[in-house]
Amino acid sequence: MSTEDSLIGFCRACFAPLTAAPSDHRCPQCRSPRLKIHPEIGALPIAHIDCDAFYASVEKRDNPSLADKAVIIGGGRRGVVATACYIARLSGVRSAMPMFKALKLCPDAVVIRPHMDKYVEVGRAIRSMMLSVTPLVEPLSLDEAFLDLTGTERLHGGPPALTLARLVQRIADEQGVTASVGLSDCKFLAKIASDLDKPRGFSVIGRGEALDFLEPRPVSTIWGVGGTLNARLKRDGIATIGDLRKREASDLVARYGSMGMRLHQLSHGVDARSVNPRGETKSISAETTLSEDLADADLLRAHLWHLAEKVSARCKAKELAGYTVTLKMKTSAFRIVTRSVTRDSPTQLADVIYRAADGPMAGLIGDGAYRLIGVGLSNLVPVPDQETGGGDLFDPAAPRRAQAERAVDSIRARFGGDAVEKGRKWRLKEPE
Repeated sequence: MSTEDSLIGFCRACFAPLTAAPSDHRCPQCRSPRLKIHPEIGALPIAHIDCDAFYASVEKRDNPSLADKAVIIGGGRRGVVATACYIARLSGVRSAMPMFKALKLCPDAVVIRPHMDKYVEVGRAIRSMMLSVTPLVEPLSLDEAFLDLTGTERLHGGPPALTLARLVQRIADEQGVTASVGLSDCKFLAKIASDLDKPRGFSVIGRGEALDFLEPRPVSTIWGVGGTLNARLKRDGIATIGDLRKREASDLVARYGSMGMRLHQLSHGVDARSVNPRGETKSISAETTLSEDLADADLLRAHLWHLAEKVSARCKAKELAGYTVTLKMKTSAFRIVTRSVTRDSPTQLADVIYRAADGPMAGLIGDGAYRLIGVGLSNLVPVPDQETGGGDLFDPAAPRRAQAERAVDSIRARFGGDAVEKGRKWRLKEPE
């Protein structure tokens, strides 16, 4: 009998495999109580790894004085929370919450503006560690991904569960951030599992328990069931996944179209999607709600440059480039205006993204004040081996700017995200 067939658990402290549950609930080797035991743990290959409060964890790693403090990553009273550490979450702070509400709930929180370059650097290092255990890694963001470890037992000398436990320990040791693992036989259940015991969680949902586990869960647990569909399902008498499972597939399709079949399959714990290393990223964007309505052209352009850098950093982390640049602006009267520019060649460079969006923005400045600005890149493709950054006969300086941006990237990778900053951002800095 192989190790993976007989494994029923392992010690999360020393990684000793267990083929029987200790009577005293302690590891026979190191005496730690940190045991993970599950009857299917040796046979499940699909994992979802999600770093715990990633941005906040990186900031606490770099500033140990923040360790016991509530930390919120975001900025401006009219901005939103990018993420919050678990201390802040105890007060009710959540991602995407308006900053004014977050600070009302947690007035003593330390607020830190995002340092995207730093997060990208750490995210790349974590991605590299994931790829060292399996080539089947499907990134969902900088700090989370699906992994398929099917057939890796001989390579790593043990079943996927042990490999994953060692991986998250390595992430903590080398990058100073913790991560939670969800393990199952499909992506849907693995994603749910990773949220069950954060932070530092390692949760398993086996095939034998999937239906009972899903039965009482709200239908909003299912990917794609947002507020509108959730309300519609409830009006139809479907509040839980168990309610959903009682409906025939044909009835669900007739009522909800193609989503009906998806609801039927996932309610039965069936998810045939494979872990796709290329992922399904369709666009990459960033936006900010301004602390006050702005009409000043220089300040709006400074914000645009900052957002272009964010989009560029995310594209570089995912090794993607895009053809279409989209500018989004919301007026003080809450009217949303978008303008798109499609280039002849794909880009991932901040300078190119900024210049493509600046043209349309110039036509909007002067029509009033704006409360939100955003920029995005779509029509994505794998990044070309060489990107000149221009290809524009009317802009002969573009290749030189592209070369300069690559040099800045190298400096930031070595010395940190704030090592070099463009003058365009200086007007955004607030007094200490």
